[in-house]
Amino acid sequence: MDILVMGAGALGGYFGGRLAAAGHDVTFVARGAQLEALQQNGLKIQSPSGDLHLPKVKAVSDPKQGAHADIVLFLVKNFDVETAAQTLLPNLKSDSVIVTLQNGVSASRRLGEIVGHDRVVPGIAFIPADVKAPGIVRHNAELQRLLFGQGSKVNAGQINQLATALEDVGVEVMISDNVQIMLWTKFVFLSAISAMTTLTRLDVGPLRKTPETAALLRQAMDETEAVGKVMCPDLPQGTAEAQWQFMLSLPDTVHASMLDDLRRGKPLELNYLSGDVSRIGHEQGVATPLHDFVTAALQPYVNGAPI
Repeated sequence: MDILVMGAGALGGYFGGRLAAAGHDVTFVARGAQLEALQQNGLKIQSPSGDLHLPKVKAVSDPKQGAHADIVLFLVKNFDVETAAQTLLPNLKSDSVIVTLQNGVSASRRLGEIVGHDRVVPGIAFIPADVKAPGIVRHNAELQRLLFGQGSKVNAGQINQLATALEDVGVEVMISDNVQIMLWTKFVFLSAISAMTTLTRLDVGPLRKTPETAALLRQAMDETEAVGKVMCPDLPQGTAEAQWQFMLSLPDTVHASMLDDLRRGKPLELNYLSGDVSRIGHEQGVATPLHDFVTAALQPYVNGAPI
C-alpha cells in the first residue's frame, strides 16, 4: 500500500516506521527538526517490541511531494486539522481512506467537511510513545493498539488491508461498528485529566490526594459523560465512574500531554478538549461549568506562551 503519514511525531513515526520496514511505501510529512532528522539520518525506533533503524525514509514538508495515497494516517494536532486537510487534497485518490487519530471527538467531522465524510474513518491509538529526539521515537511499553471504525461500503476493503498490515507488524487492531462509543469513553477521561493537570500544573497524584481537586476532577468527568450521553446515546451509563476508577489506578506522576505543551510554550489543544465539552454542552443545553471555566482560564495560553 501507498501510505501517507500526515504528522510524523511519536505515533506517526512508530506506526509508519513499522509499516515501512515491512515493505509498504510510506511517506512521512513532517516539519522543523523532525523533518531535517528524518531526511538526514532516517528513523530510529526504540521499543520493547524490538528496536528499528531505517537509514533512509521518504520525508517531505508538503504532502504534494509524496505519491497519491491509498491510506492516510492523519496525526496532526487538532488546531492544524483544517489547514492540513486542504494541503492533503491533491494526494487523494477516489478511494483513499483517511484514519484520524486526534484527541477528542470533533476531528473526523471537521476533516470530513473538507475531504468528504465517506473517506474519513475515526480511530483511537493506545500506545505510550514520545519523540526522544528528532528522528528517534521511543516506545515505552509493549502496548500498541489501534481501534478504528469499519469505514463505508466504499472503503471497507482498504480498512481491512490496513488492519492486516498493522497486525503483521505486531500492532493489535480492533475494528468497531460503533467507534463513537470508544471515542466518547476516552474523551470522558482525557478531557478531565487535560483540564485539571494543565490548569493546576500538577500530576494526578496531588490532585487525587487533595479532596477539593479530586472532586473537581470527578466533576469534569461527569460533565463530559452528560454531554456524551446526548451526542452518543449508546454511551454506557457509569462511563465516568469507570474512567474514575481507571484514573485512580494510574501512577502519581501521570499528567496530560497538554500540560507538557503549556510548559514548553507550545499551542494547546484546549479548544478541542474542554472547549468542545463546553461548546457542545451549550448547544445541547447541558451544563458544563467546570469545562467552561477551564476553557476561559487557559485561553491566554492557547496559541503558546502569552507575550
